[in-house]
Order: sequence, then C-alpha cells, then structure tokens
Amino acid sequence: MKYQLGKTLKEEFPIFIHHRDLVFLDNAASCQKPKVVLEAMDKLYRTSYANVHRGVYSISEAATNMYEESRVMVAKFINAKTEAEVIFTRNATEALNVAAFSVAELLQPGDEVLLTQLEHHASLVPWQMAAKKHQLKLNFIPVNSEGRLELENIDKIITPRTKVLAITAMSNVTGTVTELDVLIPKAKAAGAIVIIDAAQAVQHLPLDVQALGCDLLAFSGHKIFGPSGVGVLWGKLDLLQKLEPFEYGGNMISEVSYATASFAEPPAKFEAGTPPIAEVIGLGAAIKFVQEIGSEAILEYENDLTAYGLEQLKKVPGLRLIGPADQHLRGPVFAFVMEGVHPHDIASILDGGHCAMPLHKRFGIPATTRASFTIYNSEEDVGALVAGLNKARQLLVM
Repeated sequence: MKYQLGKTLKEEFPIFIHHRDLVFLDNAASCQKPKVVLEAMDKLYRTSYANVHRGVYSISEAATNMYEESRVMVAKFINAKTEAEVIFTRNATEALNVAAFSVAELLQPGDEVLLTQLEHHASLVPWQMAAKKHQLKLNFIPVNSEGRLELENIDKIITPRTKVLAITAMSNVTGTVTELDVLIPKAKAAGAIVIIDAAQAVQHLPLDVQALGCDLLAFSGHKIFGPSGVGVLWGKLDLLQKLEPFEYGGNMISEVSYATASFAEPPAKFEAGTPPIAEVIGLGAAIKFVQEIGSEAILEYENDLTAYGLEQLKKVPGLRLIGPADQHLRGPVFAFVMEGVHPHDIASILDGGHCAMPLHKRFGIPATTRASFTIYNSEEDVGALVAGLNKARQLLVM
C-alpha cells in the first residue's frame, strides 16, 4: 500500500500542513482534499483548459481525454459494465433528483415508492415532489430505537405495487449500514427499480453495482476526497436509454430543428451544457488515490477506529449515542446528545453541529451533534473529541 492510514496520511492533505492542530471531524458533510487532487485540477487549468467534446484543437482534445479518463476510472471503481453508464452531475443531490424525476415519468398513479426513515433530504424530498405530481404513494421502512431498519414485516411492505425502492447505503445520522443484500433482491423480485444513495457510503464501503444488483446509484465527489461541484449518477444502460433527460441544451442533442429535437445516447443525454471539467478530473484523481489505498484496507482501518470511538464515547457521562452499538453495522459517524445540554451549545464549543429532520423526531430529540471520521483520522482525534465533550459538560451542565 502506497499510503499509511491515520495521522501519517494527513501529510498528503495540504490543509493539515497549513493547520497543524486541526482535528477535522465533519467528514460526513465533506472531506478534505489530498494534494494529488489539487495538482490534477491545477494542471488542467495551467496547461490544457478548454471546453470538452466541442473542439478538434489540441488542448480541447487533451481536456476531453482527461475528462473521459475520469469516467473510465469511476466505472472501474464501482464495477460498471461500461463507462457509458456513468453520468457526471453537480453533486449527489442533483443525481438523486435526476433519478427521481426521470424514473417517476415511467410510473402510474397509485404506484408505490418505498423509502426508509433513514433517508437524507436529497433522497426523500424529490420523491415527495414526484408523488404529488404523479399521484404516487410513499411507504417507509421503519427504524428501531438503535437506528437499524425493522425488516420483520418487509414481505408485507414490498408488494406488487412497489415500483421503486429508494434507499441509502449508509445513514448520515446514525451511521447505519443498510441491509442492501436483503432488500435489493426482494425489491427486484417485485419488479421494482432500485435507487441507491451512496453519498455517505462511498468513502467507507466497497461499491460494486453489478454485485449489488441495483439500477441507479448516486454519490458526490466531495465526500470521497474529490472537489465539490461534481457528483455521479450511475445507471444500467438499458434503463438510461428509456429515461427522459432532466435538463436540455448543448451536448445532449443528437438532432434539432425549430420544431423538434432528438437526444444523444447516454451518458451525453444527461449531461447538458458545459460540465464541471476540472472537478471531474479532480474526482478521477481522488478515486485513483482511494484505489491506491484499497477498499479493504479502508474498511478494516475504519472498523477499528469506529470500535475505538464507540468505546471511548460511552465513557462520557450523560452522552447518548444514536445508532447501532456494533461497529460492523455502522460507519464511523457518531451522532449524539448530552443530558442537560442543547446540541447547538455543544457544537459552539466543539466548533461544529448537525441537524437532520425528520429522523431526529423518530428518536424524540430536537437535534444532534455529529462527529464523523475517515482515513486521515486517528485514535488521537477520538481523544480530542472526548476531551472536548468533557469540557463542554463541565461548562454547560449545572
């Protein structure tokens, strides 16, 4: 392995060289960027910037080649059958909106869409809007007090009227890793289209779209050490060919007259306008960085760090952790409340915070504070968090 995980890895991230004392624990919101990502984007702007797919001059062809090389890297990273299945978007939110908008056009009034109580707003709200427009029914897989999905009645919840399963691979609140291996086969057996929100999972778990058996999957570049401003929507090619595009304009047109237009084949069909060129190239560099570390090495390191975090946080008086107690059932995301202290006050002392409606209502709490770890964090960072929480308790609990 080229890189050593933990504290040593921070040397690959310029922000930690700039701020030697920085303990960054907001990785569920966005990760810091390694120098290889910054260098790849800088190289494009300094040597080869031009619009892609639109010029036959040398630097346009160079930029296009780098852009499409990133698409190939993404396809290999998630084990897509072909790079034509990889669509670049602005972020996972846009990707999930594209998925909901386009898939909903295939549905009929009365069809059912199944989500979970763990869903991020970017997965939940697009389907709320689609349900209003197309007269669909939304159903939800409930969550138990530990933050795990209640699957005892799943065979009654998934019915022949279930046409879509839209589900997160990992909760951004509880860290819960959902049982995709159980739910996807059941949904497919019912004839449903399966859409995976992998925004939280992408930096922590191996993703193999062919092994998963899903139809669409979305994630953001900024949560896998790439830049903000770029996301990915992967979809099975035959489904992408059936779906209506979400936006219209340059580069996604096959032929156009003053009366009608026809659309290009995927992925161009879903990439209207000038794309985030440098950001896509930065994402390719980020994925190469992650691949050089290795998904299994990341999983093993983070399992150990999660176990240590759970052990240490349980020692903080009055602290209630939200989510599974077993590190194998969750990622390194710790949402919590402290008895007698409002989460916003803790956040003020720790310099952070977190809100996630409506899941907080499920647990009977107004808000949580969240600390989230990744491959450049260490047991020392867990110690710094615990020390900060103990300080907050001393200051705020009467």
